[in-house]
Amino acid sequence: MPPADAPAEPDAAPEEPGSGPGDRETPAAPAGTEDTLDLKLTEELLALISEDRNKAARRHDSAGELLGDPATWPGATTEAGVFHLVPVVLERDLAVLSRWMNDPAVAAFWELAGPESVTADHLRPQLEGDGRSLPCLGVLDGTPMSYWEIYRADLDPLARHYPARLHDTGIHLLIGGVGNRGRGVGTTLLRAVADLVLDNLPRCGRVVAEPDLRNTPSVSAFLSAGFRFSAEVDLPDKRAALMIRDRTYRDHL
Repeated sequence: MPPADAPAEPDAAPEEPGSGPGDRETPAAPAGTEDTLDLKLTEELLALISEDRNKAARRHDSAGELLGDPATWPGATTEAGVFHLVPVVLERDLAVLSRWMNDPAVAAFWELAGPESVTADHLRPQLEGDGRSLPCLGVLDGTPMSYWEIYRADLDPLARHYPARLHDTGIHLLIGGVGNRGRGVGTTLLRAVADLVLDNLPRCGRVVAEPDLRNTPSVSAFLSAGFRFSAEVDLPDKRAALMIRDRTYRDHL
C-alpha cells in the first residue's frame, strides 16, 4: 500500500506485504511395494504454486489488462486547463518529486521527506513491479504540478479492509505547487482523473480512494469531485475515509 494519502491542498485535495500448516506426515509405503517419490502436495506448496500462477497472470496482464498505459490516454480539458497524466521516469522526475515530498504540507501525510533516495525507494517498486500501481506526473497546460498513483485497489492490501470488487481502481494525489492549492484545482483534477480511469479502463466499475480522515480538505475535495463517502476504514498507518466514485452514477454526481 502506498504511504499515507493524498495531501496537499489546504482546501482542495490532494497511499505487503502467510504461512500455512506444516507438511503432513508421509504414510509408510504398503508392504511389498517399492519405495517411490511421494508426489502429494502440501498445502504450503500449493499456496506457493498458486502465488506463482497469480504472478504469471499479473505479468501477462500488465501489458494492458491491469491498468493500461496512461501515456496513451487523451488529455482532459478542464476549467483549470488541459491536463495529462505522464508516467514517471525516475531519472527525469526524481528531483521535482523529492522537492514536493519535502514540502511540510505534503510530508505530513506522505511521510517521504528526506533525501532523494527516500522518494526513489518509494517509486522503484512501482516502476519495476508488475503494473498494479503506476506513478504519474500530473501535467497542467504543459507544466508538471501534481503527483498521482493509479493502482489496482482489488490487488492492493487495501482490499483486506473493504469489500473490494474486481477491477476496483484506486488513486492517490498530491498537489506539488503552492500556487495550485487553495483554489479548487484539486477537486477539478480529481474529477478529471476519475473520468480518465473510467473512460480508459472499461472493466473498472468504481474508482476508490482512502484519504486520511484528519485531512478534512482532501475528503471535502473528493466529495466535491463526485465521490461518495462509503465508510471509515482502519488501515495500518491511518484511519481513512473510504471514498468511491461509481461508474453508474458518474453523470449524476
